Amino acid sequence: MDFQHRAGGKTGTGGQASWSESNQDRRERLRQLAKETIDLQKDPYFMRNHLGSYECKLCLTLHNNEGSYLAHTQGKKHQSNLARRAAKEAKDSPQQPAPEKARIEPKKFVKIGRPGYRVTKQKDPMTGQQSLLFQIDYPEIVDGIQPRHRFMSAYEQRIEPPDKKWQYLLFAAEPYETIAYKVPSREVDKNETKFWTHWNKDTKQFFLQCAFKHENLRSMGRMGPPPGGMRGPMPPPPPPPM
Repeated sequence: MDFQHRAGGKTGTGGQASWSESNQDRRERLRQLAKETIDLQKDPYFMRNHLGSYECKLCLTLHNNEGSYLAHTQGKKHQSNLARRAAKEAKDSPQQPAPEKARIEPKKFVKIGRPGYRVTKQKDPMTGQQSLLFQIDYPEIVDGIQPRHRFMSAYEQRIEPPDKKWQYLLFAAEPYETIAYKVPSREVDKNETKFWTHWNKDTKQFFLQCAFKHENLRSMGRMGPPPGGMRGPMPPPPPPPM
């Protein structure tokens, strides 16, 4: 048989597939795709009747096997009915407000005043490094609470006009008022031997030591006293807490 001049045909190949063959191939591909993505056991519109065939309760169509039903679910009719049903349900059901997140109310304590304190100026005799030792007394601290601290820049506080030469060291523990010390705005040495805290649960005392990095030591990149001894006076003692 001569295939050379047959419409849609090429020498050495079969003839062009008919419309029914193309449609059958398309439905088979849709069925294979649906089998991979759809679980019929969870499909609310899939039903098997008493005759052994399958029905689509949404589109009211009858199918001889599961493959035919799966191919139907990928068709335009079924998809249009799904969209129409979803729009109807969204319109009929009242809009539910989003559930509110559980709010955690902060614990409130009656403030009993400021704690007792002691500040000691220190100076390392080997390096000339200056440091401050804070001792805060909390005899009436709430059980289970440990004192906290943090540094605050001069631009965060609202008590005094900001001055970049100073920073503030805050201590807080319930039910005492938060107190703050005004200290020089110099870089703090974070070395474990230079900066440390300790909370004594027995005596209810909180200790904090902070040492300031020496400008000359940072520029020289070595430890040791600068030539000629200390330059500049010791920082003034911190004023009483705010």
